[in-house]
Formats: sequence, C-alpha cells, structure tokens
Amino acid sequence: MQQIIECVPNFSEGRDMNIIKQITDEIEAVEGVRLLNVDPGKATNRTVVTFVGNPVSVVEAAFRAIKKAGEVIDMSKHKGEHPRMGATDVCPLIPVANISMEETAKYAQQLAQKVGEELWVPVYLYESAQPNKERSNLSVIRAGEYEGFFKKIKQPEWKPDFGPVEFDAKRGATVIGARDFLVAYNVNLNTTSTRRANAIAFDVREAGRNVMENGAKVNKPGSLKFAKAIGWYIEEYGIAQISINLTNINVTPVHIAFDEVCKKADARGVRVTGSELVGLIPLQAMLDAGTYFLKKQKRSTGVSEKELIKIAVKSLGLDELGPFKPEEKIIEYMLHDKADSKLVSMTLADFADETASESPAPGGGSISAYVGALGVSLGTMVANLSSHKRGWDDRWEEFSNWAEKGQQYKDQLLQLVDMDTKAFNHIMAAMGLPKSTEEEKATRTEAINAATKFAIEVPFKVMQAAYNSMEVIKTMAEIGNPNSVSDAGVGALCARTAVMGAFMNVRINAAGFDDKTFVDDIITKGKEIENKTIALETEIVGIVNSKIGL
Repeated sequence: MQQIIECVPNFSEGRDMNIIKQITDEIEAVEGVRLLNVDPGKATNRTVVTFVGNPVSVVEAAFRAIKKAGEVIDMSKHKGEHPRMGATDVCPLIPVANISMEETAKYAQQLAQKVGEELWVPVYLYESAQPNKERSNLSVIRAGEYEGFFKKIKQPEWKPDFGPVEFDAKRGATVIGARDFLVAYNVNLNTTSTRRANAIAFDVREAGRNVMENGAKVNKPGSLKFAKAIGWYIEEYGIAQISINLTNINVTPVHIAFDEVCKKADARGVRVTGSELVGLIPLQAMLDAGTYFLKKQKRSTGVSEKELIKIAVKSLGLDELGPFKPEEKIIEYMLHDKADSKLVSMTLADFADETASESPAPGGGSISAYVGALGVSLGTMVANLSSHKRGWDDRWEEFSNWAEKGQQYKDQLLQLVDMDTKAFNHIMAAMGLPKSTEEEKATRTEAINAATKFAIEVPFKVMQAAYNSMEVIKTMAEIGNPNSVSDAGVGALCARTAVMGAFMNVRINAAGFDDKTFVDDIITKGKEIENKTIALETEIVGIVNSKIGL
C-alpha cells in the first residue's frame, strides 16, 4: 500500500504571485507529488502551500521549493503581520496513509540535513522530528523572529541542528519538522447564538474554560483531547457552528468529536444538524467513521469502501451545506491515477468487450484475478447476509469480521486485475527498447528481465490471494446463512478457477525467464497452492452439496 505524506511549507511572500508561482512550479515539476492548495495572504505577506505524495518525492519537492524560495525572496526587505524567521519559514511533514510518525520524522530529518548541508541554510528541527524536547516548540524556536536571530543563533543553546551558525540576511533560517495531520472541522447547530455555540465549544475543547471554585479561578478541561474549538455565527448559512481543529485524529477522530458535540449540545438544548470539512481528510479517517457508525447500529462493517464513505457522510451530515464529493475531499482520491484502475472502472459490458477485442490485454491473468474477486465477493455476501439474519443478532459481529476479511481479499484481487495488464504492458515496452548498440542491448535485456519477473510475480499473487480467500468461502459454507450456501459453492468454483488460471500465466511467463532458481522455486510453490486449492474446493463443494441435499 502506498505511503503518503503531506507537506505544508509556509513561504514569506504573500503579495507577488509571480514569486509564489516560481516556488510552486518547482513542486509541480516533481513526479509523485500533487499540489493541492496555494493560499497567499497579503496582510501576513505569507503563503501556505499544501502538497502530498510518496515520501521520497515529497522530500525532493520540498527541497526544490526551499531552494527556489531562498533565491527569489529577500528577507531583509520582508514585512508582514505573521511571525517569521526565513524565506521558507516552516516546513512540516505530516503522515497521511500507511506511514508512522516515526518514519515521517526521519524523512523530515533527512530533508533538514539536505537543506543545511547543500543549501547552507540554518535549519532547526521541531515537534516529532526534534529529539531535544526543550527546543521542539515552533513558537519557542521562532521567538525573536528574523530581526532577533542574528544574535540568537550565536547562543550555544540555539545552534542550528543543521547548516551554518551564521544567520543568512537574505534567506534567514528554516524550521523543518514532523507533526500530526490537522483536520479543520465545523459542526452545524440549529441556533444563531454565538454565545451558546461558544459554551458548547468550551465544553469539548481540551483547554476547557476557567471557572470559580472556592473563590479561586481554576481551569476545567474540556472532554476532547487534541481539540481546539470556538463558537461562531456564519452569516452565509444563517447558523452558528462549532469550529474545531483536531490536531491528532488518532486520539480524537472526527466521528468521536461529532458525537461528543452532539452530546454536549443536547445537554444545552441545542441540536446538531450536520457538519462540514474545511480542506482535506485522509481516507482512513472516513473509513473509520463509517465503521464506527455501522458498529453503533450493530450492522456488518464488511462493506465496500464506497459504502463506508457513504455511511460516514450521512452519519456526520457532511452534505448538509452542500454536496460532499469524496474525489475532492479525500487526499488519496485526489492522488489517484485513473490509469491504475482502468479495467475495474469499466462497466461489465465494456470489460467483456475489451477482453474480446483484438488487444492481447486484458488476458487470462486479469480475468483470473477478476474471477477470484467475484468468488470472494460471493463469500462476503453470505457473511453480510448472515450478520443481518433475523434471530442471529448475537452473532452479527462474528459474521461482520468475516465480511471485513472478504472485502480485503476482494480489494486485493481487484487491484491485481489492472496490475496484471500493466505487467504485460511493461514487457511490451521493454521489448520495444532500442538495441542498436551493445549498451542499448544490455539495457533492453535488463528491462525485459525485470518486466518478465514482475509478470510472473503478479499472477502468483493472484494465486495466493484467491487461495487464501477460500478460508472465508469455506467458513460461510459451514456456518453461514443456509439459504445462501449455493453462493458459497459458486464462490469456491470461482476461487479454484482463479488459482488455476493464474498458475497458467505464471508458467507461461516463467518459460522464457533466465533465472532458473527463481523459476523452480515459484513453480514449486505454485503447484503446492494449486493442489491445496483443488482439495479445498472439493471439500467446500461437498459441504454445499450435503446441505442442498438434492
């Protein structure tokens, strides 16, 4: 699964769009990143840029942007309302998907070292990237700002983590770090009262409110950790809102914040009518919300990604003030390359027509993966039907877990549908490389070998996923809704076809591969999976036939 991080550098220029564009052009020139937002501010004379991508590409794009900012911004002439200390004032990296904070912090440290050593700019680490927690707070680091840093940098305790111990009059210094993803989230109320909205905000925000106890003022914390909140009135909508910044959605996710606001609002005679996301949100946060609300209903959570998002949107009321478009609000969807899912995005008829055309792809490998996806989809359907079967209420969670597992296998096999065709296309591209010189021949041979190995590995992954999915199918044949046992049987037939069909592709692609050790190993493993699949299919069909009885 692709690792994704977000980068939100702040540049000390918010008025000259030509300068800003020169910086963002550097970001957009890097393959593997996507520029999501450019937010210039005239009063602050500062631009906040947001882009996302895989970690290596994001680090490269950030480095190029920092370099360009140092070339086109002159801090000796800079004036603005916002605290600042450099042309690139702050540059945080934020984990979004399939990457830990620890890993993200290491990438931030790599970026900081590269900037310090190659650009010769003083760099300070902050938050999770800074091992010294006495100097990890951004506001503490930046205290004194640009004007005060000429002296501050000479103090031993403020020696930069990387780069020179000299303050650069033109470029200033830069703070680079890693922090949690921040979600800007507003909850809508059925009131126009800012005072009542603020009261609810103080109930939930971590900072809480000050209250008098025994004649002394004491702080009473709010109920949500890592939440900053305030109440305000939005004239455009004619309602009051609770405006919340969730600074650690691993501790306080959106759905928990929503439910807590509902609870506190109800206690004050106010109702929550919906909510809105300001900016973007990671996919997992939406999936977690959908799962949370389904579990509250004691409904199966083993449904498609699309359905989980739909449940989240409806439960949170994210479509109250306007349409909620996942492709524009979810980070991973904004990064999605449609070419990666060309086949599975087709209609059934178009997919069949494409397969039947004179084009050699999609071929047997992609079809095997798709048949496997259909097979485990049937097993997952039985799990969901069983989870919701009347009289089986005490077993809903058991079947929900099996349905979740089935969805995971289905998603994996669907990805392999397009991946198998991509593997074939890689071979064709490698075959088409020039071969006029010895160097070109060597490059071509190396490319063909790499593409061929990939074309062997992909259908082997289909074999593994399809065989493993039979665990779900067999269990549903044994304990699932008896009215759907035939569906489990058909699922087993599909899984067997997927394994055997994929193995044919493994073998034909391996036939011309030079690495005999690799070929012998994968063919041996393939035969073992094929034999176990045939035996398991026979067992499942036997269970199904015994239950049908005719």
